[in-house]
Amino acid sequence: MDAQGRGRGENIDPADQWVLNPNTGEYELRLSPSAPQSPIPAPRGPRNTGAGNPRARSASPDQAPERPGRASPERETPGRDVPPQRRRRGAPEEPPGRRGRKPAKGKKTKKVLLWTSGTVAFLVLATGVGGYLYLEHLNDNITSVSDDGASTGGFKKDQAINILLIGTDKRTGAGNEGYGDKGSEGHADTTILLHVSKDRSNATALSIPRDLIVDIPDCPTQQEDGSEKVIPGSTGARFNTSLGQNGRTPSCTMRTVTELTGIKPDNFMVADFNAVKTLTSAVGGVEVCLGKDINDPDSHLNLPKGTHRIEGEQALAFVRTRHSVGLGGDLSRIELQQQFLSSLMRELKSNDTLTSPSKMIKLAEAGTKALTVDSQLNSINKLKDLGLELGKLNVKNLTFTTIPVLDNPAEKIKATVVLDESKAPEVFDLIRNDVSFTEVKQQQKKEKAAVAARLKGEKAPASEVRVRILNGGAPAGSAQSTLSWLQVDQGVSKSENAGNAPAELAKTTLEYAPDQADQARRLAEILGLSGAAMKPGESVTNSQGLPAMTLTLGKDFKGAGVSLTPPDKAPDDIKKSTADKVVCAE
Repeated sequence: MDAQGRGRGENIDPADQWVLNPNTGEYELRLSPSAPQSPIPAPRGPRNTGAGNPRARSASPDQAPERPGRASPERETPGRDVPPQRRRRGAPEEPPGRRGRKPAKGKKTKKVLLWTSGTVAFLVLATGVGGYLYLEHLNDNITSVSDDGASTGGFKKDQAINILLIGTDKRTGAGNEGYGDKGSEGHADTTILLHVSKDRSNATALSIPRDLIVDIPDCPTQQEDGSEKVIPGSTGARFNTSLGQNGRTPSCTMRTVTELTGIKPDNFMVADFNAVKTLTSAVGGVEVCLGKDINDPDSHLNLPKGTHRIEGEQALAFVRTRHSVGLGGDLSRIELQQQFLSSLMRELKSNDTLTSPSKMIKLAEAGTKALTVDSQLNSINKLKDLGLELGKLNVKNLTFTTIPVLDNPAEKIKATVVLDESKAPEVFDLIRNDVSFTEVKQQQKKEKAAVAARLKGEKAPASEVRVRILNGGAPAGSAQSTLSWLQVDQGVSKSENAGNAPAELAKTTLEYAPDQADQARRLAEILGLSGAAMKPGESVTNSQGLPAMTLTLGKDFKGAGVSLTPPDKAPDDIKKSTADKVVCAE
């Protein structure tokens, strides 16, 4: 049953009812001239039986604001015919069925594209933003699961965004029974941590191999009856067992990612096999390129060398195949999936999608039905807000990369991988410090230069540096150990331990007054602080009543003498690709 005909036995295509009004630049509900107007049905009553129920449906109190200058469909008078739009005198008559669909030019077209660009997110993220239409009944499609306190509490518009995208191999839904492992509870089969920069100029999609050996922490998990159960963790386990096994929910995968990378996701989204099939069909397919013929009986992919437009079952076969590409393992499949997601991103950004009411409606319906989201992201309005943030991104600045790994040295027959300790920590640092994996814009270069300039200039002798040290989230005892190191090893004798900071900080900072800049530069050099950690401000009074700087040790503090200067670009030997490039799989 479609959106408009739900519960009334009708069969109406929603895409035929939402048309672009050239006078306002917005989509409006319009029925045929001979049909009576009907109000959009309100969302059905809440069906949640507890936030921990994996199939619980969200019933959000969020209501779509009424747009000024636009009549609400609920106020339409039943039985009233909608008159056709008048044609300007002398203007050519439009073909049948096209009236009202032609976008206005200039600012109105830009306004439409601004709204629709909210759908340009990443994979399934984009589809939920079809909620810009404010079809409240879509809220009833959304399935939500508790985040169990594992997230940051949800993304924020003025901060960098980290979304955990999980593709599960659970065999549910019509047509998915033939993919093997029928009785499985599902695993975290495909996992991507999507980081979007604070200024929305760039993003990094970090793939996490399913066969990576990790430590899964204990996972407090809300049960269907509302009680909480702690699912025991395990050491030396495959990453994909962080979901589905032993009752683990997506919040446990989120905790495992935090443990692995040091990055705490804001939200998660889970998609199953049906998501790939329905979303690719909704946009009319995506283009992929093969550098050789592929005939994989396991995934059912059979395509000759060249470029193809795939959707539905064929798209699912493409992202599942691995034996016929690369070295035939999961790492080769990850590269294939990254190519697929790049293509889908380009399709979502294309004008053919952004200006098509039919595709937008199909995306909204498919996305809200195919996804499971966390309890902080359980309404169309929240998805719309997220999509508007992600829609600011240019695909050429979306980088795909994979956690650097090595074959597990403990195995004779190589089946799993372990973290490459020489490379992976730097990748994690880049993401934590919001560093782009692509070339930054000129404006960003200017901002970086201004920050770096704080380190340039005269430096006071260490003996003249006067500083109070606070613990603002570093391990217990860090302020005292840093004090001892500064006084004994570095000659910063005018330093003192000022105890705990009033609030925890993610990153270590050094605040100083303008006339203390030379002291700040010396202390930054000793501690290995970047210009970003230096905060021009005011001095404070130390225990002797003299002006002093304030050094607050944040959660990033790694120990006295360990440099806190983050990398400023991705290493050259990290394999990566950007979403604007077409790559042919070999």
